[in-house]
Amino acid sequence: MKIIADLDLCQGHAACQAEAPEVFTVPKHGHVEILDPNPSPDARAAIELAVRYCPTRALSVTDGDD
Repeated sequence: MKIIADLDLCQGHAACQAEAPEVFTVPKHGHVEILDPNPSPDARAAIELAVRYCPTRALSVTDGDD
């Protein structure tokens, strides 16, 4: 699993950080930072919620790791 963030779309709402704080952080007045771009499968449910609740659809997940 690989997480991809489109920083052109990100507006720093931090919904991703609320859902998966171990994977995402959003600095005040900044864009999402992915703490672990290839997280363990255990984090998948929280990451999928983060992707779902991103108001600008800036996040996506692929099954590949490249």
